[in-house]
Amino acid sequence: MPRNVRHKDHPLSMRLPDADIAIIDRAATLRGRSRTDFVREAAVRAAEDVLMETIPIRMSPAGFKAFMAAVTGPITPVPEMQELFRRAAPWETGAAKKRS
Repeated sequence: MPRNVRHKDHPLSMRLPDADIAIIDRAATLRGRSRTDFVREAAVRAAEDVLMETIPIRMSPAGFKAFMAAVTGPITPVPEMQELFRRAAPWETGAAKKRS
């Protein structure tokens, strides 16, 4: 029975030090992925991040006005955030040492 195999359109080759390969292989194994799938996914995710950082955000004049009103208007305290900032950090109270 013939299989439909999708061929890759553009091969990509790179030379990496043994230490890099070891790290990639370990991470790929932990994710249950092949080295190729792991590297492809990581590269595409990194490329998407860069593109999202550089793509301009477009909005209508009314939308921009609403956005500016939201970010320049009076602040509204969030009680949960206020409580969080009042608490001492675990390393300030010794709680981190108790868990060890």
